[in-house]
Amino acid sequence: MTLRFGILTSSDRSSRGERPDLSGPVLRDLITSQGWTVAHTAIVPDDVNALSETLSTWADSGEVDIILTTGGTGFAPRDVTPEATSLVIDRQAPGLVEAMRLESRKVTPHAMLSRALAGMRGKVLIINLPGNPKAAVENFQVVSPILAHAVELLTDNPDAEKHH
Repeated sequence: MTLRFGILTSSDRSSRGERPDLSGPVLRDLITSQGWTVAHTAIVPDDVNALSETLSTWADSGEVDIILTTGGTGFAPRDVTPEATSLVIDRQAPGLVEAMRLESRKVTPHAMLSRALAGMRGKVLIINLPGNPKAAVENFQVVSPILAHAVELLTDNPDAEKHH
């Protein structure tokens, strides 16, 4: 199954051009190396409205199966990606973030500071990833083995039951 992704980077400095976005391109390379496609990429400020508007527009477009956010999941006052995500999802997918935090905790105690969310809007899965490129990749690798099956289930694909 060819999955279609959106990658949304949340960063005040990167959105202003003050520093390059490192996580978005690393995730794009990882996704395409698996034979999947990236339909949308964007960098927006750490702003609930900018994030939620982009997430809902992409999710409702019919052009993506999965949206990955990177950045804005920590304790800093401007880290608002989970709040923006909670505004647009219909249902949560807590098992995904539980697995990511569990595996990340094996690498660093800072994993406990992650406030990442995952959930569904219609037939689109949205997953918050850390802004650090290394951590974004590590977290994506935790969930990537189940993504095709998750999308099959979300889209009521009759073959989904074969993968249980």
